[in-house]
Amino acid sequence: MAAPDFQDLIQRAADLISAARYIVVFTGAGISTPSGIPDFRGEKDGLWQRYDPLMVASRSAFFHTPTLFFDWFRPLFMTSWLSQPNAAHQQLVALEMQGVIKSVITQNIDGLHQKAGSKHVLELHGTALTFSCSKCLKSVPGEEVFNQFSSGNPIPYCDKCAGILKPDVVLFEEGLPQKIWKQAQIEADKADLMLVIGSSLEVFPANSIPQAALRHGSKLMINNLSSTSMDALADLCIHMDTAAFFPLLVNQLQK
Repeated sequence: MAAPDFQDLIQRAADLISAARYIVVFTGAGISTPSGIPDFRGEKDGLWQRYDPLMVASRSAFFHTPTLFFDWFRPLFMTSWLSQPNAAHQQLVALEMQGVIKSVITQNIDGLHQKAGSKHVLELHGTALTFSCSKCLKSVPGEEVFNQFSSGNPIPYCDKCAGILKPDVVLFEEGLPQKIWKQAQIEADKADLMLVIGSSLEVFPANSIPQAALRHGSKLMINNLSSTSMDALADLCIHMDTAAFFPLLVNQLQK
């Protein structure tokens, strides 16, 4: 049984959600790490502790050193392709189906929100699960790239023009997709509760979305394993694993 002080946190979280009319969710890497997706910025095992992002995850790296780029990206793609949503993703779907959550804005590129069944997802940094040819711009589904990688091809090529296939993610040296960005800003303006899940809120400009919601009068609830730069501004912070927290929260909402 949960300790009384922890149970109080769960109740306060449920009360915030019950009182809100337009809840927007903002997710980061922490919601997907229980599914086996590596964190980019984790202090102990984050990808950027092992790689220089400008050397492997930039537009320049893709076009000038594609072997180095795909040595980094290939295992990330394979993990994302094979991974499954966890309890946090699934509970967000349940809350969306009940009309509690209006949209999910995510920094993640793993596609787990959609795989779980979320319908209203805005991917600020694109998706690792689809590709476009760098020459002819043909759109290519992830399954084709998965098959190429599984067959031992270290770099995926277009079957139409033999151009290198580029993942539909936002790389360093690239801007965010403007249509998605504007939609995210609109959602932030509408929110009366911004629910941040699994984000350290360190990445700019994505972290300005919760800030925009606050400026428009929204309440803020943060569920992240570690502290964030916006904890002091939040109405409630719960520092625990998202996949463990959300089943408890949804159970409390159903009482």
